[in-house]
Amino acid sequence: MGKRVFIDFRNCIGCRSCEIACAREHHGKANITLIETSELLMMSFNCRHCENAPCMLVCPARALYRDEDGAVRIKYQECIGCMFCSVACPFGTPEFVPELKIMVKCDLCSHRRDEDKLPACVTTCPTDALIFASEEEILQIKVKQNLAKVEELAKKVEKIMGGTV
Repeated sequence: MGKRVFIDFRNCIGCRSCEIACAREHHGKANITLIETSELLMMSFNCRHCENAPCMLVCPARALYRDEDGAVRIKYQECIGCMFCSVACPFGTPEFVPELKIMVKCDLCSHRRDEDKLPACVTTCPTDALIFASEEEILQIKVKQNLAKVEELAKKVEKIMGGTV
């Protein structure tokens, strides 16, 4: 599985710079949406580029495909705008564009990836809440974070107990 955009909600401040950057890259249409569910909680609706993407499975035109980097993309010239992909998507991210009569969704800024650049939402995020990585890389980050927490806790216990643990 390729890289995807992961969101660390502990770092998200709800500034919406990711939405603005996405809209800038995609002719005014943001393919990521932040929803404030409470004063303390933000949720994002963006394509997760699922391993077993239900949107790909239900498309009668076979317009959805996975590119060489693992991103689920749409062949716009083959899309019939039936909206099956949006119904099947657990996040509801593919959207119908009435003027074009096709569906659109996040493509992980394929034009930027072609130039070895990160997706615009990731580079624009001021708090590094968005991370472009593989699942393996995210697991490695989480293991390092957890080890750091264990080391910090051990130091606190050592300080309280007055010796080494």
